Amino acid sequence: MNKFTLSLLFLLASLAASVSQAENSKTIEILDERAYAYLSDNTQLTEHASGFKWSEGPLWIEQGNYWIFSDIPNNRVMKFSEASGLETYLEPAGATGLHPTDSNGGSNGLLLNNKGQLVLTQHGDRRVAIMDAPLSEPEPKYTTMASHYMGKRFNSPNDGVFHSNGDLFITDPPYGLNGGAKSQYRELDYTGIFAISPNGEVRLVDKSVDYPNGIGFSPDETKMYIASSYSPKPAWYMFDINEKGKVSNKRTMFDATNFKKENKLSGLPDGMAVHSTGAVFATGPGGVWLFSEEGDLLARIYTGKATANCALSSDEKTLFITAHDVVMSLPIK
Repeated sequence: MNKFTLSLLFLLASLAASVSQAENSKTIEILDERAYAYLSDNTQLTEHASGFKWSEGPLWIEQGNYWIFSDIPNNRVMKFSEASGLETYLEPAGATGLHPTDSNGGSNGLLLNNKGQLVLTQHGDRRVAIMDAPLSEPEPKYTTMASHYMGKRFNSPNDGVFHSNGDLFITDPPYGLNGGAKSQYRELDYTGIFAISPNGEVRLVDKSVDYPNGIGFSPDETKMYIASSYSPKPAWYMFDINEKGKVSNKRTMFDATNFKKENKLSGLPDGMAVHSTGAVFATGPGGVWLFSEEGDLLARIYTGKATANCALSSDEKTLFITAHDVVMSLPIK
């Protein structure tokens, strides 16, 4: 092989590497034309605030036009608005002394119930709680909604979604436990998905998903989506669900194991937001993944961070993203 050929091969390899690097630096990767209903190729992320230990659980508060989100290790809920910037909304957000030795951290997922009350999955307190104060005047006073199943304490409630029948469906991995899955304080020997009725009764929905994390329903509530942040097999699953909240027909929506290994991107399947059209914005390796209602992969949004969760504003024009130590947003069509 002569010097000219070697030089040409080197040049072609360099160009290929440059193209690959450029592709990886894109914010948006469109994989299916259906993604253009929500995203544009040149859409850019806007970073709003940084300096958190692990941001999670974003929630849009329409009455006030602001976002709140959990900063789990710092045991607080933060507030962000375009008008006022960043403020502390609620502190402490959990870890109120119920279990000072066996668990840590504050709230994780944040939701509103049908009474407009703030519901927190307090993974440090190993319970789901309701803030006993108005949204406009938050106070760290909590009423337990549920903390046990069959006499055994939850691992560390992570995320949740309300069903139209009033039940709150939650995921219960062991991330809040000191020692994680091997914690000596662990009482359940599985990581489950539970439903909590308005009167506080708890039933087991499923225990076949390793490290269930993000959870959502299709708009017609015929499908339940579950993110599994089990590092040996990061994946999203789909179940059929009936009007009574019973699930069946579990199947893999997308297995990200090979993608994670090949691309070496940070993050695992975590939180999600379901659009009114049925599209699913799901955090995963590299950022946020966009799926169709049936589970077809449409696009990826690269954040450059291990990305924990996302939520849509009520008008669905903004996707708010919690990504490790920052919070950011992306405009949606």
